[in-house]
Amino acid sequence: MNRERLLDLLARVGDGRLSPDEAADRLAHLPFEDLGFAKVDHHRGLRQGVPEVIYGQGKTPDEVADIFERLARHGPNVLCTRASPAIAGAVAARVPAAQWHARARIVELRGEPFDPVGLVAVAAAGTSDLPVAEEAAVVLEALGSRVERLYDVGVAGLHRLLAQAGVLRRASCVVAVAGMEGALPSVVGGLVDVPVIAVPTSVGYGASFGGVTALLAMLNSCASGVSVVNIDNGFGAAYQAHQINRLAAGEGGGRAPGGPPPAGRDGGTRSAAQP
Repeated sequence: MNRERLLDLLARVGDGRLSPDEAADRLAHLPFEDLGFAKVDHHRGLRQGVPEVIYGQGKTPDEVADIFERLARHGPNVLCTRASPAIAGAVAARVPAAQWHARARIVELRGEPFDPVGLVAVAAAGTSDLPVAEEAAVVLEALGSRVERLYDVGVAGLHRLLAQAGVLRRASCVVAVAGMEGALPSVVGGLVDVPVIAVPTSVGYGASFGGVTALLAMLNSCASGVSVVNIDNGFGAAYQAHQINRLAAGEGGGRAPGGPPPAGRDGGTRSAAQP
């Protein structure tokens, strides 16, 4: 349930197309539906503008499929992150229209298409960082942001990043994904006048300590405007970037994926004002 669907429901009751009892039945599972092993939050789209996103890791395929199916009954667009092939198969058996993004480890149902807004650049230092970068990119697209992917642009070959300066300057926000020494966000932060969200990855040799070295390097960035999420947290970076991009595109909030985006700047232009 999101704001647009709730308003439509109330309008149907108001003009007699739907009885109050029928409306009450449709709202019976708000604010959540108790499945025993999970309490599915059907109210989140109304509160935050984005429906609940399923975190697949640690759940059984059947548990994820059950949650996914229940969310699909109440809204056209559903997202599950950190999904294994087994989870993808279980979801597809229940919701055949669901799409499996293997590299991003995401299962997505997009039953209601929408026009993407703004522009977020997702920059990945190396090909080994792509699972996390793709998680961020796919989540951003699922939430309604326009995305430009800038891959294999790490600081070991700085000219590769500088060749993408035009895209970086058009973006409302940049998600910079890097392992090893984690230097990419600092370099990007020195090139743009918009927020940079740094994502450390667990890519690297022994002294990278599973991404801790990149995390500490990003936390100690000398570039202004760089914020940092947890190791391998492409989803968290994408969610924050979408909120920034939505505001920059002229949306005041309250629109879940699937709702009509308001008039605002697109990925080709940027106003002087920043979020």
